[in-house]
Amino acid sequence: MAFARGKDAEIYYEVHGRGTPVLLSAGMGGSGTFWAPQLEALAERHQVILYDHVGTGRSESSSRSIAGMADDIACVLDHANVDAAHVVGHAIGGIVGIELSLRHPKRLRSLTVVNGWGRADPFLRRCFEIRKALLNQSGPQAYVRAQPLFLYPPQWISENIAHLDAEEEKILKHFPSVATMNERIDMFLAFEGGRRLKEINLPTLLSSAKDDALVPAYLTRELAAAIPDSRVHEVDWGAHAFSVVTPKIFNDTLLGFLGEVDR
Repeated sequence: MAFARGKDAEIYYEVHGRGTPVLLSAGMGGSGTFWAPQLEALAERHQVILYDHVGTGRSESSSRSIAGMADDIACVLDHANVDAAHVVGHAIGGIVGIELSLRHPKRLRSLTVVNGWGRADPFLRRCFEIRKALLNQSGPQAYVRAQPLFLYPPQWISENIAHLDAEEEKILKHFPSVATMNERIDMFLAFEGGRRLKEINLPTLLSSAKDDALVPAYLTRELAAAIPDSRVHEVDWGAHAFSVVTPKIFNDTLLGFLGEVDR
């Protein structure tokens, strides 16, 4: 456990295992704990770097742009004495990974984007408008209570309800400020990769779930059409957080991809 000094904030990060470095960047919640289902499997072969986005978890709060968040990853890598790492990002973390690959391409060995997008279409915007309304009108508790409906398949929610109820208290304890969450949502909805995506020139895996009701799989396919030589991996079931719902499938796919790149 350590802190990297960013431009204007302390960034919490952890390092586990040994091997080729892999940095994992979480989605909207921003906490490295999102990757708990991946940690053990990845750490058997890799040096795994987890971190909390600025303004979330155990990192200090400060205003950020997407470019600033990409620079934060570079800062964490510097502090961990890592020249280049495989960068894996979920949703918003994937967008930051895309930005990093454009700003600091030499810092990446590969890029993996999980349930991400190159542009926010009307469906995605409406989903986040609803989430913002919950947050601003009913508060963080209502937002966190509704969150599983956007992340997981219905049956999985039913079968894991006790776990989800227990997680609510932990999430609320470290929940970012309402202002920070609004800023993060607006920032990522404004992201437009556009023609810049064709400049990405490194091994790229784009992974998605066909039943994702928050970030539909067609957005990943659009992203694949824009990033040269990118590889698409789709699962049938698992929804937006399928790395949590079906961790073995996700872990095996990711490890296979990383192994190919490292050969």
